[in-house]
Amino acid sequence: MSNLGGLRQSQSVLHTWSGLVVGWVLFLIFIAGTAAYWKVELTRWMQPEVGLPADAQTAVAQAQQFLAHTAPDAQRWSIELPGQRSSATTVSWQPQGAPERRRGQRNPYQATLDANGTPVPVRETRGGTFFYRLHFDLHYVPVLWARWFISACSMFMLVAIISGVITHKKIFTDFFTLRRGKGQRTWLDGHNALAVLSLPFHLMITYTGLITLMTLYMPWAVDANYPGGRDAFFAELFPRAAKVEPSGVAATPPALAAVLRRAELQWGDGHAGSLLVEQPADTAMRISVRRQAGDRIADADDTLTFNARGELLDTAPARSAAVITRDGMIGLHAARFAPTTMRWLFFLSGVAGTLMVATGLVLWTVKRRTQLPDPQRPHLGFRVVERLNIGFVAGLPVAMLAFLWGNRLLPLDVGNRSDAEVKVFFYAWAACVLHAMLRAPRRGWVEQLAVAAVLALALPLYNLVAWHGGLFAALAAGDGAKAGIDIGLLLLGTGFAWAARKVHRFVPAQRRARAGSTAATTGASA
Repeated sequence: MSNLGGLRQSQSVLHTWSGLVVGWVLFLIFIAGTAAYWKVELTRWMQPEVGLPADAQTAVAQAQQFLAHTAPDAQRWSIELPGQRSSATTVSWQPQGAPERRRGQRNPYQATLDANGTPVPVRETRGGTFFYRLHFDLHYVPVLWARWFISACSMFMLVAIISGVITHKKIFTDFFTLRRGKGQRTWLDGHNALAVLSLPFHLMITYTGLITLMTLYMPWAVDANYPGGRDAFFAELFPRAAKVEPSGVAATPPALAAVLRRAELQWGDGHAGSLLVEQPADTAMRISVRRQAGDRIADADDTLTFNARGELLDTAPARSAAVITRDGMIGLHAARFAPTTMRWLFFLSGVAGTLMVATGLVLWTVKRRTQLPDPQRPHLGFRVVERLNIGFVAGLPVAMLAFLWGNRLLPLDVGNRSDAEVKVFFYAWAACVLHAMLRAPRRGWVEQLAVAAVLALALPLYNLVAWHGGLFAALAAGDGAKAGIDIGLLLLGTGFAWAARKVHRFVPAQRRARAGSTAATTGASA
């Protein structure tokens, strides 16, 4: 028994420090990744100019008509079709002789079509994709450095989860225990309950997150088998077709709606997500139809290729069991396959994980304060940690809401508007960290939580006034995505307001004890 007790004690220390050292980064990963479960819906909400979509067959016919009129002699046409979650048809083209566009570079040759096939001006925004990329690319950090860092933090997270399970011998009993108003004990009960509530999710999301980046931090198998390294490995894993060279013989593209139907019949229960038409005015044209990523759990590039007569030329090569397993884990992590009910379960589990990390960070400061020589005058290092907790746990939600407000308030014609929205996020976050450093901890918590509540509750009200009825108009039109974001903001705002009120009204146990002893002394003297 003593050996078992010693193991649990050592695992407790490991659990504490593996979670604390990277706790703030883990909170960023969890909160941004959780928001990213609704990245498509957030993008729809952030482009209110676009209404409900047309069906895929109608959309592809409209897109072909638009491209045939706008860029008949282009080198390439690209059509992103609306799906169950997305609402617009996005078309782009590359003129003959135009240089290849680098990844992330804005394409000047593109348009967004509404349900009638009419081009609509939409605001430039990164939408929900910003949160998705932020949770593993960290935006301003060079990509490889960011992913190395995120991989290390994820490994710390996996260690924290496993050591936490070993540490708590009554972990499932503790799940049903929540002692309110007990300070450190309350924070520990909340942390345990949130950890156990979605423990399978936490293990899955951490492990599959590591799998997505495994060739980065474990490159030895790739290096041993591919002389060209990672580039050669990915060239084999994701082969690219050779560039189509024009024959010089003019041709007219076949009806793309018919090509779409053939592709979906080939897949059986599959749905097309996008089309790429290379050399659309030449008999050498090649039409590639890519399957929707959300059709299956295993997120793979399943593409069918057709010729100028609409005849099937090629299918995606068969994948090995190892590749299917890897793709399945990536699909589980991203949850693109999840229908609405399952997506809500993923989202709520992500919220539980976010709160688990937050309560762990706060628990550490609450516990350490009681161990200080003078809890009322903590040393500088403790004060910095305590205030960084505020800047991350309360400040990040404020920054995310400021990002949404930037989408609504920035002028539509401002240059690099999507980058300006991102700057609003980081400026707001920096302001929250600075505010936390300048305020007493309790006031910092209350004020930032109150700001988050006001920002979240005011956004749907602003939409009511600025966007032709906002929530009510979206509900009347059956636009569940836009209505859902507004309802979610109201719920979040209510939650932040409740939290701000609880922190404001909280009386520490020491103060209650002093107040009780003072009252007893006064009564005795009377």
